[in-house]
Amino acid sequence: MYLNIKKFTDKMDSGQPCMGTAITFGDLSITEAVANECDFVWIDLEHSPTDMESLVGHMIACRATGTPFLVRVPSGDIGWIKRVLDNGAEGIILPQAKSYEEIKQFVDACYYPPVGTRGFGPRRPSDYGRIGGEQYLKHANEEIFVCAQIECKAVVEDIDRIVQIPGLDSICLGPMDLSGSVNKLGQTSDPEVVQLIETTIQAGRDAGLYIGMGMAASPSFALNAIKQGVQWCQCGTDMELIVSGARTLYQEIRESL
Repeated sequence: MYLNIKKFTDKMDSGQPCMGTAITFGDLSITEAVANECDFVWIDLEHSPTDMESLVGHMIACRATGTPFLVRVPSGDIGWIKRVLDNGAEGIILPQAKSYEEIKQFVDACYYPPVGTRGFGPRRPSDYGRIGGEQYLKHANEEIFVCAQIECKAVVEDIDRIVQIPGLDSICLGPMDLSGSVNKLGQTSDPEVVQLIETTIQAGRDAGLYIGMGMAASPSFALNAIKQGVQWCQCGTDMELIVSGARTLYQEIRESL
């Protein structure tokens, strides 16, 4: 029960950044293959065809390899939150948040009463009922890692209030969508976008939250983010790693002929 997420937070608490990839394919062997190279795995349900059955397979692969994992739900819909948490997610990410109220409702839905409003119906987290009562509830409320993505200007404008939401452990910047929210999609180095990023990072760090960022498979982008104060980076996806590995290998061979 929540066996691995503490390794993720402990590493950040020690001052070391965490690197991980997003899993978008359904085959659990993808996670099994890359997990030991990562500090964490981000299982994506927002931009992938992954269904609940495949999600459970990925979570089992993470448990088998001892790898911390976060699940990005498609939305803040209560049905998604319950199903993902009840099936064993150790960390959960809300994408495309548009307001303080939306984030607050999401966070509340991740915790059992009296802390929050989560309905009771755990499966894997309670070891299928073997761990129950106060022991399970205590661990569930204390150990879940709850994160909201910051991807629009309106949310940044309210960031000082958002980072004070009780139970919110982390905020994760989405630079692409954040740039799109000011009609500069993809211009992540534009001064206006950079200012939004820096404002968010500063507010989160001041509040004691863990700061994450989602990004393409770019070492330079990741290094710059870490210099800005980002503590965990979802750097690339499984698809990008496969394509990049194939391209690099075959290009090197062709150029050597």
